[in-house]
Amino acid sequence: MRVVCAGHVNWDVTLCVDRLPAPDDEARVRERFESGGGSAANAAVALAALDADARLLGSVGHDDAGQETLESLRERGVETRVKVADDEPTTTKYVLVDDDGEVALVGSDGANEALAPADVSPAVLDGADALHLTGQRPDTAVRLAELAVDRDVPVSFDPGRRLGDRNFGPVLERADVVFATDRESAGVDFEVPWQVTKHGPDGATLDCPEGTLDHPGYGLPSVDSTGAGDAFAAGFLAAWLRDADPERALAVANACGALAASERGPRPPISWTRVEEVLAEA
Repeated sequence: MRVVCAGHVNWDVTLCVDRLPAPDDEARVRERFESGGGSAANAAVALAALDADARLLGSVGHDDAGQETLESLRERGVETRVKVADDEPTTTKYVLVDDDGEVALVGSDGANEALAPADVSPAVLDGADALHLTGQRPDTAVRLAELAVDRDVPVSFDPGRRLGDRNFGPVLERADVVFATDRESAGVDFEVPWQVTKHGPDGATLDCPEGTLDHPGYGLPSVDSTGAGDAFAAGFLAAWLRDADPERALAVANACGALAASERGPRPPISWTRVEEVLAEA
């Protein structure tokens, strides 16, 4: 099973704080660490951990952070088709995580949207069973979605926090599956065959041709929700592409999201063994 993931590839600086600061407030940093991040990269790593052949499209800068990011992805079994931009640094995200696992992000400009439509060759979809798009420049996402439709490759889309302020309409028109949180999907009118609404620790709802399915989620402790949505999407796709059972896909997705949120960092260890253990304990 080959899934092509396309979107942001970042470098994350995570600051574990005693609380998320309010305006004119100050929080205390308890721990600091750095790692690769970005929604497309995180999803590709999770898919590779679930035995998928993950291919990643995106862009980084020609710097140490970009090189370390690519090396870590390859070590995780991800095939990288990532553009290296000479004139921009690798995008850095500063992730604040409080004691309850709630997250706030501060980002710097960088190279994570340097991948342009002209950089995308139809060959990137060779052998693909699915295309998973995440937040990125809309014109590149449309180019990829058009190529996938032409090849009868199903398209999934997790647009992220900027769904409401970017023109992703042409992408949504070509999507088979869309993942969005309650906040992201509020006020955005779109219809796709498979729509997954994520409710955080309270599970998720799937609207699909078989009807509406709800899953309450799993009671694992939440210590860091960074990357949990990416793991959720990866789990859904890994199960859905295997047997197309919507109930199992939703359960596996919630298990992956819960596992990701129960550990620090955007790419916690996920495996089918751990997923099945969570499913068995439900």
